[in-house]
Amino acid sequence: MTAPQDETVLDIRNVTKTFGPVTALKDMTLSVKKGRVHTLIGENGAGKSTLMKILAGVHPQTSGEITFKGEPYRPKSPREARLSGLTIVFQELSLCRHMTVAENIFATHEPNRFGFIDDAELVRKAEELIEELGLPIKARAKVSQLSIARRQLVEIAKGLSYPADLVILDEPTSSLSESEAEILFSLIGRLKEKGVTVIYISHRMEEIMRLSDDITVIRDGELVGTMTREETSIDKLIAMMVGREMHDIYPPRVAPKPGPEVEPVLRVDGLNGGHLFHDVTFDARPGEVLGFFGLVGSGRSDVMNALFGVKRPEGGEIFLDGTKIAPRSPDDAIRHGIAFLTENRKEEGLVLAHTVERNINMVSLGEVSNAFGFARRSAERRGAEDEVARLTIKTDTIDTPAANLSGGNQQKIVLAKWLRIKPRILILDEPTRGVDVGAKFEIYRIIRQLAADGAAILMVSSDLPEVLGLSDRLVIMHDKKVANILDGEGLTPETVMTYAAGMQS
Repeated sequence: MTAPQDETVLDIRNVTKTFGPVTALKDMTLSVKKGRVHTLIGENGAGKSTLMKILAGVHPQTSGEITFKGEPYRPKSPREARLSGLTIVFQELSLCRHMTVAENIFATHEPNRFGFIDDAELVRKAEELIEELGLPIKARAKVSQLSIARRQLVEIAKGLSYPADLVILDEPTSSLSESEAEILFSLIGRLKEKGVTVIYISHRMEEIMRLSDDITVIRDGELVGTMTREETSIDKLIAMMVGREMHDIYPPRVAPKPGPEVEPVLRVDGLNGGHLFHDVTFDARPGEVLGFFGLVGSGRSDVMNALFGVKRPEGGEIFLDGTKIAPRSPDDAIRHGIAFLTENRKEEGLVLAHTVERNINMVSLGEVSNAFGFARRSAERRGAEDEVARLTIKTDTIDTPAANLSGGNQQKIVLAKWLRIKPRILILDEPTRGVDVGAKFEIYRIIRQLAADGAAILMVSSDLPEVLGLSDRLVIMHDKKVANILDGEGLTPETVMTYAAGMQS
Protein backbone atom coordinates (compact mmCIF):
# COMPACT_ATOMS: atom_id res chain seq x y z
CA MET A 1 0.00 0.00 0.00
CA THR A 2 1.52 3.30 -1.12
CA ALA A 3 1.82 6.29 1.19
CA PRO A 4 -0.44 9.33 0.88
CA GLN A 5 0.80 11.42 -2.03
CA ASP A 6 0.45 14.73 -0.21
CA GLU A 7 2.78 13.83 2.68
CA THR A 8 6.12 15.63 2.33
CA VAL A 9 9.11 13.60 3.50
CA LEU A 10 11.83 16.01 2.36
CA ASP A 11 11.50 19.79 2.10
CA ILE A 12 14.35 21.90 0.69
CA ARG A 13 13.97 25.67 0.99
CA ASN A 14 16.25 28.29 -0.63
CA VAL A 15 19.38 26.15 -0.37
CA THR A 16 22.53 27.75 -1.78
CA LYS A 17 25.97 26.17 -1.96
CA THR A 18 29.14 28.03 -2.88
CA PHE A 19 32.69 26.78 -3.31
CA GLY A 20 34.79 29.91 -2.97
CA PRO A 21 33.66 32.28 -5.73
CA VAL A 22 31.73 29.53 -7.54
CA THR A 23 27.99 29.12 -6.87
CA ALA A 24 27.05 25.48 -7.46
CA LEU A 25 23.45 25.81 -6.18
CA LYS A 26 21.34 28.94 -5.90
CA ASP A 27 18.08 29.21 -3.91
CA MET A 28 17.14 25.58 -4.55
CA THR A 29 13.59 24.80 -3.42
CA LEU A 30 12.14 21.32 -3.69
CA SER A 31 9.46 19.19 -1.99
CA VAL A 32 9.60 15.39 -2.17
CA LYS A 33 6.46 13.39 -1.37
CA LYS A 34 6.51 10.15 0.60
CA GLY A 35 6.31 6.85 -1.27
CA ARG A 36 6.89 8.38 -4.69
CA VAL A 37 9.71 8.31 -7.26
CA HIS A 38 10.96 11.86 -7.67
CA THR A 39 13.37 12.15 -10.59
CA LEU A 40 15.99 14.87 -10.73
CA ILE A 41 17.38 15.73 -14.16
CA GLY A 42 19.75 18.27 -15.64
CA GLU A 43 22.91 18.48 -17.69
CA ASN A 44 26.26 17.51 -16.17
CA GLY A 45 27.35 20.39 -13.95
CA ALA A 46 23.75 21.52 -13.34
CA GLY A 47 24.06 21.00 -9.58
CA LYS A 48 22.39 17.61 -9.07
CA SER A 49 25.42 15.97 -7.49
CA THR A 50 26.04 18.96 -5.23
CA LEU A 51 22.48 18.78 -3.92
CA MET A 52 22.74 15.04 -3.35
CA LYS A 53 26.03 15.43 -1.48
CA ILE A 54 24.41 18.00 0.79
CA LEU A 55 21.62 15.53 1.54
CA ALA A 56 24.16 12.74 2.09
CA GLY A 57 26.19 14.76 4.59
CA VAL A 58 29.23 15.14 2.32
CA HIS A 59 28.89 18.94 1.99
CA PRO A 60 27.07 21.42 4.26
CA GLN A 61 24.83 23.95 2.54
CA THR A 62 26.00 27.56 2.61
CA SER A 63 22.50 28.83 3.35
CA GLY A 64 18.88 27.66 3.31
CA GLU A 65 16.93 25.08 5.29
CA ILE A 66 16.19 21.38 4.86
CA THR A 67 13.51 19.40 6.68
CA PHE A 68 13.50 15.57 6.63
CA LYS A 69 10.56 13.65 8.12
CA GLY A 70 9.34 16.86 9.73
CA GLU A 71 12.60 17.61 11.55
CA PRO A 72 15.40 20.09 10.70
CA TYR A 73 18.05 18.20 8.73
CA ARG A 74 21.73 19.13 8.46
CA PRO A 75 23.84 15.96 8.57
CA LYS A 76 27.51 16.39 9.43
CA SER A 77 28.62 13.13 7.79
CA PRO A 78 27.35 10.31 5.54
CA ARG A 79 27.05 8.12 8.64
CA GLU A 80 24.76 10.65 10.29
CA ALA A 81 22.65 10.81 7.12
CA ARG A 82 22.31 7.01 7.07
CA LEU A 83 21.31 6.92 10.74
CA SER A 84 18.63 9.51 9.94
CA GLY A 85 17.14 7.12 7.35
CA LEU A 86 18.60 8.55 4.13
CA THR A 87 20.66 6.28 1.87
CA ILE A 88 22.44 7.30 -1.32
CA VAL A 89 23.91 5.10 -4.05
CA PHE A 90 26.39 7.17 -6.02
CA GLN A 91 27.06 6.56 -9.71
CA GLU A 92 30.81 6.30 -9.20
CA LEU A 93 31.61 3.02 -7.51
CA SER A 94 33.09 2.97 -4.01
CA LEU A 95 33.88 -0.72 -3.82
CA CYS A 96 37.05 -2.50 -2.71
CA ARG A 97 37.98 -4.66 -5.70
CA HIS A 98 39.88 -7.29 -3.71
CA MET A 99 37.12 -7.89 -1.16
CA THR A 100 34.12 -10.15 -1.63
CA VAL A 101 30.63 -9.00 -2.53
CA ALA A 102 29.46 -9.69 1.04
CA GLU A 103 32.35 -7.75 2.56
CA ASN A 104 31.62 -4.77 0.33
CA ILE A 105 27.88 -4.78 1.01
CA PHE A 106 28.32 -4.62 4.78
CA ALA A 107 31.56 -2.61 4.90
CA THR A 108 31.59 -0.41 8.07
CA HIS A 109 28.59 -2.22 9.58
CA GLU A 110 29.61 -5.87 9.56
CA PRO A 111 27.89 -8.26 11.97
CA ASN A 112 30.27 -9.09 14.80
CA ARG A 113 30.58 -11.54 17.65
CA PHE A 114 32.68 -10.94 20.74
CA GLY A 115 34.20 -7.89 19.02
CA PHE A 116 35.23 -9.80 15.87
CA ILE A 117 33.59 -9.88 12.45
CA ASP A 118 31.26 -12.87 12.19
CA ASP A 119 32.14 -14.10 8.68
CA ALA A 120 29.43 -16.76 8.56
CA GLU A 121 26.74 -14.26 9.58
CA LEU A 122 28.17 -11.72 7.11
CA VAL A 123 27.77 -14.13 4.20
CA ARG A 124 24.34 -15.26 5.41
CA LYS A 125 23.02 -11.69 5.62
CA ALA A 126 24.51 -10.84 2.22
CA GLU A 127 22.93 -13.90 0.61
CA GLU A 128 19.61 -13.01 2.21
CA LEU A 129 19.76 -9.43 0.89
CA ILE A 130 20.90 -10.52 -2.58
CA GLU A 131 17.99 -12.98 -2.77
CA GLU A 132 15.52 -10.37 -1.53
CA LEU A 133 16.71 -7.88 -4.16
CA GLY A 134 16.78 -10.54 -6.89
CA LEU A 135 20.36 -9.78 -7.94
CA PRO A 136 22.37 -12.17 -10.17
CA ILE A 137 25.54 -12.06 -8.03
CA LYS A 138 27.20 -14.36 -5.49
CA ALA A 139 28.00 -13.23 -1.95
CA ARG A 140 31.42 -14.92 -1.89
CA ALA A 141 32.57 -13.63 -5.31
CA LYS A 142 35.48 -11.18 -5.45
CA VAL A 143 34.41 -7.79 -6.82
CA SER A 144 37.51 -7.73 -9.05
CA GLN A 145 36.05 -10.70 -10.94
CA LEU A 146 32.78 -8.92 -11.73
CA SER A 147 31.87 -6.84 -14.76
CA ILE A 148 31.21 -3.11 -14.37
CA ALA A 149 27.47 -3.85 -14.56
CA ARG A 150 27.59 -6.45 -11.77
CA ARG A 151 29.69 -4.09 -9.63
CA GLN A 152 26.94 -1.50 -10.06
CA LEU A 153 24.45 -4.02 -8.65
CA VAL A 154 26.76 -4.60 -5.67
CA GLU A 155 26.86 -0.84 -5.10
CA ILE A 156 23.05 -0.75 -5.09
CA ALA A 157 22.89 -3.67 -2.64
CA LYS A 158 25.43 -1.90 -0.42
CA GLY A 159 23.24 1.20 -0.28
CA LEU A 160 20.10 -0.80 0.45
CA SER A 161 21.77 -2.74 3.26
CA TYR A 162 20.90 0.19 5.54
CA PRO A 163 17.30 0.79 6.75
CA ALA A 164 16.01 3.79 4.81
CA ASP A 165 12.98 6.04 4.48
CA LEU A 166 14.54 7.85 1.49
CA VAL A 167 16.79 6.22 -1.11
CA ILE A 168 18.74 8.31 -3.62
CA LEU A 169 19.83 6.47 -6.77
CA ASP A 170 22.39 8.35 -8.87
CA GLU A 171 22.46 7.02 -12.47
CA PRO A 172 21.86 3.44 -11.27
CA THR A 173 21.32 1.98 -14.76
CA SER A 174 24.28 3.69 -16.45
CA SER A 175 26.13 0.38 -16.89
CA LEU A 176 23.26 -2.13 -16.59
CA SER A 177 21.85 -4.28 -19.36
CA GLU A 178 18.12 -4.20 -20.03
CA SER A 179 17.55 -7.37 -18.00
CA GLU A 180 19.54 -6.01 -15.05
CA ALA A 181 17.72 -2.68 -15.29
CA GLU A 182 14.42 -4.56 -15.10
CA ILE A 183 15.57 -6.07 -11.80
CA LEU A 184 16.21 -2.57 -10.49
CA PHE A 185 12.85 -1.25 -11.74
CA SER A 186 11.06 -4.11 -9.99
CA LEU A 187 12.99 -3.32 -6.82
CA ILE A 188 11.96 0.34 -7.00
CA GLY A 189 8.35 -0.76 -7.27
CA ARG A 190 8.69 -2.84 -4.11
CA LEU A 191 10.29 0.08 -2.26
CA LYS A 192 7.33 2.28 -3.19
CA GLU A 193 4.89 -0.35 -1.93
CA LYS A 194 6.66 -0.20 1.45
CA GLY A 195 6.28 3.59 1.55
CA VAL A 196 9.97 4.25 0.85
CA THR A 197 10.66 7.41 -1.15
CA VAL A 198 13.08 7.31 -4.08
CA ILE A 199 14.99 10.24 -5.56
CA TYR A 200 16.10 9.04 -8.97
CA ILE A 201 18.81 10.69 -11.07
CA SER A 202 19.08 9.64 -14.70
CA HIS A 203 19.81 10.90 -18.20
CA ARG A 204 17.80 8.12 -19.88
CA MET A 205 14.54 9.72 -20.94
CA GLU A 206 12.64 6.50 -21.60
CA GLU A 207 13.18 5.18 -18.08
CA ILE A 208 12.46 8.61 -16.58
CA MET A 209 9.03 8.63 -18.20
CA ARG A 210 8.46 5.03 -17.13
CA LEU A 211 9.46 5.28 -13.47
CA SER A 212 8.79 8.83 -12.32
CA ASP A 213 5.88 10.16 -10.34
CA ASP A 214 7.38 13.65 -10.14
CA ILE A 215 10.20 15.25 -12.16
CA THR A 216 12.39 18.23 -11.24
CA VAL A 217 14.65 19.95 -13.78
CA ILE A 218 17.79 21.83 -12.66
CA ARG A 219 19.88 24.05 -14.92
CA ASP A 220 23.04 25.98 -13.97
CA GLY A 221 22.46 25.36 -10.26
CA GLU A 222 18.91 26.71 -10.24
CA LEU A 223 15.46 25.18 -10.23
CA VAL A 224 13.77 25.27 -13.63
CA GLY A 225 10.56 23.53 -12.60
CA THR A 226 8.83 20.52 -11.06
CA MET A 227 5.92 18.64 -12.62
CA THR A 228 4.26 15.24 -12.56
CA ARG A 229 5.03 12.75 -15.29
CA GLU A 230 1.56 13.22 -16.77
CA GLU A 231 2.18 16.96 -17.16
CA THR A 232 5.24 16.71 -19.38
CA SER A 233 6.93 14.92 -22.29
CA ILE A 234 10.46 13.98 -23.32
CA ASP A 235 10.69 16.94 -25.71
CA LYS A 236 9.60 19.38 -23.00
CA LEU A 237 12.06 17.96 -20.49
CA ILE A 238 14.99 18.19 -22.90
CA ALA A 239 14.11 21.80 -23.74
CA MET A 240 13.97 22.64 -20.03
CA MET A 241 17.32 20.93 -19.39
CA VAL A 242 19.37 22.50 -22.16
CA GLY A 243 17.46 25.76 -22.60
CA ARG A 244 16.70 25.05 -26.23
CA GLU A 245 14.65 22.70 -28.40
CA MET A 246 16.40 19.54 -29.59
CA HIS A 247 14.23 18.02 -32.28
CA ASP A 248 16.65 15.19 -33.11
CA ILE A 249 19.27 14.08 -30.65
CA TYR A 250 20.96 11.96 -33.33
CA PRO A 251 22.52 14.38 -35.82
CA PRO A 252 22.33 13.45 -39.51
CA ARG A 253 25.32 12.01 -41.33
CA VAL A 254 27.78 14.61 -42.53
CA ALA A 255 28.66 12.38 -45.50
CA PRO A 256 26.91 9.39 -47.11
CA LYS A 257 27.63 6.10 -45.40
CA PRO A 258 30.20 3.94 -47.19
CA GLY A 259 28.77 1.16 -49.31
CA PRO A 260 29.97 -2.43 -49.72
CA GLU A 261 32.23 -1.34 -52.61
CA VAL A 262 34.47 0.53 -50.14
CA GLU A 263 37.46 -1.55 -49.05
CA PRO A 264 37.50 -2.25 -45.27
CA VAL A 265 40.19 -0.56 -43.22
CA LEU A 266 39.80 -3.26 -40.55
CA ARG A 267 39.00 -6.94 -41.04
CA VAL A 268 38.63 -9.42 -38.18
CA ASP A 269 38.53 -13.07 -39.20
CA GLY A 270 37.63 -15.91 -36.81
CA LEU A 271 39.01 -14.17 -33.73
CA ASN A 272 38.98 -16.46 -30.72
CA GLY A 273 39.41 -15.26 -27.14
CA GLY A 274 39.12 -18.59 -25.35
CA HIS A 275 36.23 -18.47 -22.88
CA LEU A 276 35.70 -14.75 -23.57
CA PHE A 277 34.53 -14.89 -27.21
CA HIS A 278 34.55 -17.30 -30.15
CA ASP A 279 34.89 -17.11 -33.95
CA VAL A 280 34.25 -13.35 -34.24
CA THR A 281 34.30 -12.13 -37.84
CA PHE A 282 33.47 -8.64 -39.13
CA ASP A 283 34.94 -5.75 -41.09
CA ALA A 284 34.83 -1.98 -40.71
CA ARG A 285 35.03 0.57 -43.51
CA PRO A 286 36.51 4.05 -43.35
CA GLY A 287 33.76 6.58 -42.69
CA GLU A 288 31.49 3.99 -41.03
CA VAL A 289 29.95 3.78 -37.57
CA LEU A 290 29.87 0.05 -36.84
CA GLY A 291 27.72 -0.57 -33.79
CA PHE A 292 28.08 -3.50 -31.38
CA PHE A 293 25.14 -4.59 -29.24
CA GLY A 294 24.61 -7.53 -26.93
CA LEU A 295 23.48 -8.37 -23.45
CA VAL A 296 25.98 -8.30 -20.59
CA GLY A 297 28.33 -11.26 -20.97
CA SER A 298 27.97 -11.43 -24.75
CA GLY A 299 31.68 -10.67 -25.23
CA ARG A 300 31.45 -7.22 -26.86
CA SER A 301 33.99 -5.43 -24.66
CA ASP A 302 36.35 -8.43 -24.62
CA VAL A 303 36.59 -8.28 -28.42
CA MET A 304 37.47 -4.58 -28.20
CA ASN A 305 40.14 -5.32 -25.58
CA ALA A 306 41.69 -7.85 -27.97
CA LEU A 307 41.77 -5.34 -30.82
CA PHE A 308 43.50 -2.83 -28.55
CA GLY A 309 46.12 -5.28 -27.29
CA VAL A 310 44.77 -5.47 -23.74
CA LYS A 311 44.00 -9.17 -24.11
CA ARG A 312 45.80 -11.60 -26.42
CA PRO A 313 43.48 -13.64 -28.66
CA GLU A 314 44.10 -17.38 -28.87
CA GLY A 315 43.32 -17.63 -32.56
CA GLY A 316 42.05 -15.81 -35.61
CA GLU A 317 43.46 -12.86 -37.55
CA ILE A 318 43.26 -9.06 -37.59
CA PHE A 319 44.00 -7.14 -40.80
CA LEU A 320 44.61 -3.40 -41.13
CA ASP A 321 44.48 -2.21 -44.76
CA GLY A 322 44.96 -5.80 -45.84
CA THR A 323 48.09 -6.31 -43.73
CA LYS A 324 47.95 -8.74 -40.83
CA ILE A 325 48.61 -7.20 -37.42
CA ALA A 326 48.72 -8.62 -33.89
CA PRO A 327 48.62 -5.80 -31.31
CA ARG A 328 50.60 -7.02 -28.29
CA SER A 329 49.85 -4.01 -26.10
CA PRO A 330 47.86 -0.76 -26.13
CA ASP A 331 51.05 1.07 -27.20
CA ASP A 332 51.32 -1.29 -30.15
CA ALA A 333 47.66 -0.69 -31.07
CA ILE A 334 48.13 3.09 -30.85
CA ARG A 335 51.09 2.86 -33.25
CA HIS A 336 48.73 1.14 -35.69
CA GLY A 337 46.30 4.08 -35.41
CA ILE A 338 43.80 2.37 -33.08
CA ALA A 339 42.32 4.34 -30.16
CA PHE A 340 40.07 3.03 -27.37
CA LEU A 341 37.69 5.03 -25.19
CA THR A 342 37.06 2.61 -22.34
CA GLU A 343 33.75 2.31 -20.49
CA ASN A 344 35.53 2.74 -17.14
CA ARG A 345 36.82 6.31 -17.45
CA LYS A 346 37.68 6.65 -13.75
CA GLU A 347 40.12 3.73 -13.55
CA GLU A 348 41.25 3.28 -17.16
CA GLY A 349 40.65 6.52 -19.06
CA LEU A 350 41.87 9.30 -16.78
CA VAL A 351 44.46 10.20 -14.19
CA LEU A 352 42.06 12.09 -11.95
CA ALA A 353 44.73 13.95 -10.00
CA HIS A 354 46.25 15.33 -13.22
CA THR A 355 45.00 18.49 -14.90
CA VAL A 356 42.67 18.68 -17.86
CA GLU A 357 45.65 19.71 -19.99
CA ARG A 358 47.84 16.78 -18.91
CA ASN A 359 45.05 14.24 -19.48
CA ILE A 360 44.26 15.55 -22.96
CA ASN A 361 47.94 15.37 -24.00
CA MET A 362 48.62 12.03 -22.33
CA VAL A 363 48.90 9.91 -25.50
CA SER A 364 50.05 12.65 -27.89
CA LEU A 365 53.17 13.92 -26.11
CA GLY A 366 55.29 12.78 -29.05
CA GLU A 367 53.52 15.26 -31.28
CA VAL A 368 54.21 18.18 -28.95
CA SER A 369 57.80 17.27 -28.07
CA ASN A 370 60.99 18.82 -29.42
CA ALA A 371 63.96 17.00 -30.95
CA PHE A 372 65.31 16.18 -27.49
CA GLY A 373 62.08 14.51 -26.36
CA PHE A 374 60.87 17.31 -24.09
CA ALA A 375 57.28 18.52 -24.38
CA ARG A 376 56.86 22.00 -25.78
CA ARG A 377 54.78 23.74 -23.15
CA SER A 378 53.09 26.16 -25.52
CA ALA A 379 52.11 23.36 -27.90
CA GLU A 380 50.67 21.32 -25.02
CA ARG A 381 48.54 24.20 -23.79
CA ARG A 382 47.39 25.26 -27.24
CA GLY A 383 46.39 21.71 -28.14
CA ALA A 384 44.46 21.21 -24.89
CA GLU A 385 42.69 24.56 -25.24
CA ASP A 386 41.67 23.70 -28.81
CA GLU A 387 40.10 20.40 -27.68
CA VAL A 388 38.34 22.04 -24.71
CA ALA A 389 36.77 24.52 -27.12
CA ARG A 390 35.92 21.90 -29.77
CA LEU A 391 34.24 19.55 -27.30
CA THR A 392 32.75 22.35 -25.14
CA ILE A 393 34.36 20.91 -21.99
CA LYS A 394 33.12 22.88 -18.99
CA THR A 395 36.14 23.72 -16.86
CA ASP A 396 37.40 26.90 -15.21
CA THR A 397 40.87 26.43 -16.73
CA ILE A 398 42.87 23.64 -18.35
CA ASP A 399 44.88 23.55 -15.11
CA THR A 400 41.86 22.22 -13.17
CA PRO A 401 42.28 18.60 -11.95
CA ALA A 402 40.12 16.18 -13.93
CA ALA A 403 38.65 14.92 -10.64
CA ASN A 404 36.91 18.29 -10.18
CA LEU A 405 34.84 18.00 -13.37
CA SER A 406 31.43 16.38 -13.80
CA GLY A 407 31.15 12.88 -15.26
CA GLY A 408 30.11 14.10 -18.69
CA ASN A 409 33.01 16.51 -18.94
CA GLN A 410 35.42 13.81 -17.78
CA GLN A 411 34.16 11.64 -20.63
CA LYS A 412 34.81 14.47 -23.06
CA ILE A 413 38.39 14.74 -21.78
CA VAL A 414 38.95 11.04 -22.53
CA LEU A 415 37.53 11.55 -26.02
CA ALA A 416 39.71 14.64 -26.53
CA LYS A 417 42.77 12.61 -25.51
CA TRP A 418 42.21 10.20 -28.38
CA LEU A 419 41.21 12.83 -30.92
CA ARG A 420 44.64 14.42 -30.47
CA ILE A 421 46.28 11.45 -32.25
CA LYS A 422 43.77 11.46 -35.14
CA PRO A 423 43.07 7.69 -35.02
CA ARG A 424 42.10 5.68 -38.09
CA ILE A 425 40.06 3.30 -35.94
CA LEU A 426 38.29 4.64 -32.86
CA ILE A 427 36.77 2.13 -30.44
CA LEU A 428 34.09 3.64 -28.22
CA ASP A 429 32.92 1.42 -25.35
CA GLU A 430 29.77 2.95 -23.80
CA PRO A 431 30.78 6.48 -24.93
CA THR A 432 27.82 8.24 -23.27
CA ARG A 433 27.61 6.29 -20.01
CA GLY A 434 26.51 8.76 -17.31
CA VAL A 435 26.41 11.66 -19.78
CA ASP A 436 23.53 14.14 -20.02
CA VAL A 437 21.42 14.84 -23.10
CA GLY A 438 23.29 18.00 -24.11
CA ALA A 439 26.70 16.31 -23.80
CA LYS A 440 25.38 13.25 -25.65
CA PHE A 441 24.39 15.43 -28.59
CA GLU A 442 27.89 16.91 -28.69
CA ILE A 443 29.50 13.46 -28.58
CA TYR A 444 27.17 12.19 -31.31
CA ARG A 445 28.06 15.20 -33.46
CA ILE A 446 31.77 14.48 -32.99
CA ILE A 447 31.25 10.79 -33.89
CA ARG A 448 29.49 11.82 -37.09
CA GLN A 449 32.27 14.27 -37.97
CA LEU A 450 35.04 11.75 -37.27
CA ALA A 451 33.33 9.25 -39.56
CA ALA A 452 32.97 11.91 -42.26
CA ASP A 453 36.71 12.59 -41.92
CA GLY A 454 37.40 8.93 -42.74
CA ALA A 455 37.80 7.23 -39.37
CA ALA A 456 36.21 3.84 -38.77
CA ILE A 457 34.17 3.98 -35.56
CA LEU A 458 33.51 0.80 -33.55
CA MET A 459 30.85 1.74 -30.99
CA VAL A 460 29.81 -0.60 -28.19
CA SER A 461 26.63 0.51 -26.43
CA SER A 462 24.01 -1.08 -24.20
CA ASP A 463 21.68 1.87 -24.97
CA LEU A 464 19.52 0.38 -27.73
CA PRO A 465 18.08 3.70 -29.05
CA GLU A 466 21.64 5.07 -29.21
CA VAL A 467 23.07 2.16 -31.13
CA LEU A 468 20.12 2.19 -33.53
CA GLY A 469 20.29 5.96 -33.97
CA LEU A 470 23.99 6.10 -34.88
CA SER A 471 25.06 2.80 -36.45
CA ASP A 472 25.51 2.37 -40.18
CA ARG A 473 25.69 -1.37 -39.57
CA LEU A 474 25.11 -3.29 -36.37
CA VAL A 475 27.03 -6.32 -35.06
CA ILE A 476 24.73 -8.20 -32.67
CA MET A 477 26.43 -10.58 -30.24
CA HIS A 478 24.98 -13.43 -28.24
CA ASP A 479 26.69 -16.07 -26.12
CA LYS A 480 30.16 -14.70 -26.97
CA LYS A 481 29.61 -15.01 -30.73
CA VAL A 482 28.38 -12.80 -33.56
CA ALA A 483 24.69 -13.61 -33.96
CA ASN A 484 24.25 -11.40 -37.04
CA ILE A 485 25.46 -8.24 -38.76
CA LEU A 486 22.60 -6.08 -40.03
CA ASP A 487 22.21 -2.78 -41.82
CA GLY A 488 21.44 -0.09 -39.26
CA GLU A 489 18.70 1.56 -41.29
CA GLY A 490 15.21 0.29 -40.63
CA LEU A 491 16.22 -1.95 -37.74
CA THR A 492 13.71 -2.21 -34.92
CA PRO A 493 14.43 -2.81 -31.22
CA GLU A 494 12.43 -6.04 -31.44
CA THR A 495 14.65 -7.40 -34.23
CA VAL A 496 17.85 -6.53 -32.41
CA MET A 497 16.69 -8.03 -29.11
CA THR A 498 15.59 -11.22 -30.86
CA TYR A 499 19.16 -11.84 -31.98
CA ALA A 500 20.76 -10.53 -28.79
CA ALA A 501 18.67 -12.91 -26.68
CA GLY A 502 19.31 -15.86 -29.00
CA MET A 503 15.64 -16.23 -29.94
CA GLN A 504 15.99 -16.07 -33.75
CA SER A 505 14.62 -18.99 -35.66
